[in-house]
Amino acid sequence: MSVITSSAQTETPGLAKRLGANLQTYGLIGAIILIWLFFTFTTGGIFLSARNISFLFRQMSITGIMSVGMLLVIVTGNIDLSVGRLAGFVSVIVAMCQMQLWPRLIPQLFPGQDPLDFVIVTTLLSVVIGLVVGTLFGIYQGYIIAHLRVPAFIVTLGGLWALQGAILIVTGGQTISARQEAFLSIANGYLPTWAGALLAAGVTVFLFASMVLTRRRKLKYGFELPAMYLDVLKTGVFAAAFVFYVYVVNQYNGVQSPVLILAIVAMVVNYVSNNTRFGRYAYAIGGNREAARLSGVNIRNNLFMIFVLMGFLCGVAGVVLASYVGGGTPAAGTGMELDVIAACILGGASTLGGEGTILGAMIGALIMATLTNGLQLMNIPNEWQYLIKALVLILAVYADVRLRRNR
Repeated sequence: MSVITSSAQTETPGLAKRLGANLQTYGLIGAIILIWLFFTFTTGGIFLSARNISFLFRQMSITGIMSVGMLLVIVTGNIDLSVGRLAGFVSVIVAMCQMQLWPRLIPQLFPGQDPLDFVIVTTLLSVVIGLVVGTLFGIYQGYIIAHLRVPAFIVTLGGLWALQGAILIVTGGQTISARQEAFLSIANGYLPTWAGALLAAGVTVFLFASMVLTRRRKLKYGFELPAMYLDVLKTGVFAAAFVFYVYVVNQYNGVQSPVLILAIVAMVVNYVSNNTRFGRYAYAIGGNREAARLSGVNIRNNLFMIFVLMGFLCGVAGVVLASYVGGGTPAAGTGMELDVIAACILGGASTLGGEGTILGAMIGALIMATLTNGLQLMNIPNEWQYLIKALVLILAVYADVRLRRNR
């Protein structure tokens, strides 16, 4: 009896400590469960239908991709107001390549050949051009911010206006259609159901293998380890959530291709932010800039690379956006920067820098997409949707401030 009591006393503080350390993340998960239950009840179960869940995750993918980059920007104590318009500009450039450049260029290079014979190649080239455009703009803004020391708020606000003008110049105020099947499959395609099942199994194995490797690494360097059952429980919950998601969307058409792109982007950047100097330095800069400088961190280079990464991810989001809507429009990307920033703040990123996680940003992006999707299903007018999302954001920031004070 005494052994059992002793064991319980040993493990209970570990659980309480773990819950306290991750209270914000668990609170977000609880909040999204409550929101989903509310919309399920108010829409008569339509919200949780396989078709709507598929649409919801596809809807959040573009915002989610940019939120991954914005998280690191905010962690350093900066902001990027141009991300929505940069994704929009990339989308119109890619659409212009698909609709205007390749149909004119290919007959000149290969007389007598039908441009449709090169559809895979031209689609890949359009994607590469979109990524290059986004990266170059990231280089431009990153250089001014990091090396010329102009505040990021001013530089990216100027970038927003410049990109808005550039979009109007390229489009001429008209939508550029790009409805080739190969191109549309980037954002509108699905994995076969068997591939989704394999993906679910692979992710489950990956999550548990990562848990074991992380524990071994912590043990090697003398870090305190939580109880084994806590790590197993946490990993099991995330694995079960992913398996359930795959099961649900397989009832419709399967795992959506943009969600797969988002998952890859999030996993890569999460690894970089947690396991490389580049990621650790970003948190150090945001936590205490002067201490980071005195410790030998090259602040200029790190800030520059973060804005380059942000530009690249805007390029990815722009390609997905163009494929999703089937072209480039004069309004492409309008207001997306607000959803991206809100997703990071809802996910626990501090506006003062130094705090935030990729997982939190993903949950924040899902909350924003859930609010939009659920309110649309309830036929709530657009003007009220904006008010409700504003109220949710303010309450989230207020709760975050109170939590920090209590700490």
